Amino acid sequence: MTAALCAVLGVGLLVGAVVGSLLREGGDPARSTDAFQHARTLWRGVPVDTLFPRTLTGRGAGPGGADRTWTRIAVAPDDGCAGAFDPLLATALSPVGCTRLLRATYADATSTSVTTVGLVVTRADAAGMRTLRNRFATERLGQRADLLPKPYPADDTAAEGFGDAQRASWRISVPADLPVVVYAVSGFADGREVQRPEPADRATARGATTDPAEAGLGHDAKGLAAGVERAFRTALNAAMEAR
Repeated sequence: MTAALCAVLGVGLLVGAVVGSLLREGGDPARSTDAFQHARTLWRGVPVDTLFPRTLTGRGAGPGGADRTWTRIAVAPDDGCAGAFDPLLATALSPVGCTRLLRATYADATSTSVTTVGLVVTRADAAGMRTLRNRFATERLGQRADLLPKPYPADDTAAEGFGDAQRASWRISVPADLPVVVYAVSGFADGREVQRPEPADRATARGATTDPAEAGLGHDAKGLAAGVERAFRTALNAAMEAR
C-alpha cells in the first residue's frame, strides 16, 4: 500500500451500520459507473485504518446474538493474488483478474480466535462481476471446502500459527456493484488443526454444534467480511462526495 495507507486514523466501524451506496440500483447510471471505476484505485489513497479499522464491533454478531469485537493485529503488504487461495478457488476467481490483494488479520476480544480478511481488487467490469456473483450463487462455490482462501499469519501475534491446517470457517462475498471480492477465513489462535472446515453460513446456523460453530468462528468470518466490505463502501462514498 502507499504511504497514505500507513496513516493512523483510529477509525472504528459498527458492523451493523447501514451505509448508503453510490452504486445502488436506481441511482444515476453515469455516477454509478464513475464510482465503480474509482473503486478500483481507491486503495491507493485511503489509509489502512479506513479499509481495515483497528477495531471492528459487531452488535449481535456473535453466537446467540452476543456482541463481538475484533482487534486488528497484522496488516499484510499489498500484493498480487498468487498463492493467496487454494488452487480451485484461484481458478474460480481468475475470470475477474486481480489488480491488488489487500489483507489484514484480526483477533477476537479474548485472542482465542483469529481471522484473516481480504479485499481482492479485480480487473472485471460490472458485467464480469455480476457473472462471477451468479456463478458463486448457483454453483455454491462459497460453500466448498476445496475452495478456501489462505490465512495471513504474522510473527509475534496471536496469528503466528495460523496456517492452512488451522482454517475452520470462511466467507466469500462477491458484490455485483463493486470490482472487489471480499473474503474472511477464521481459525483457533492456539494453532489446533481443523479436520473439517465449515462455511460461515453453516457454522452460524441455528442448532449448529461443530467446533467452529460453538467457538463462533463462523460468526467471526461473516462479521469481519461484512465489516470490511462496509468500510470499503464508506470510503468510496466519501471519496466520491469529495470530488
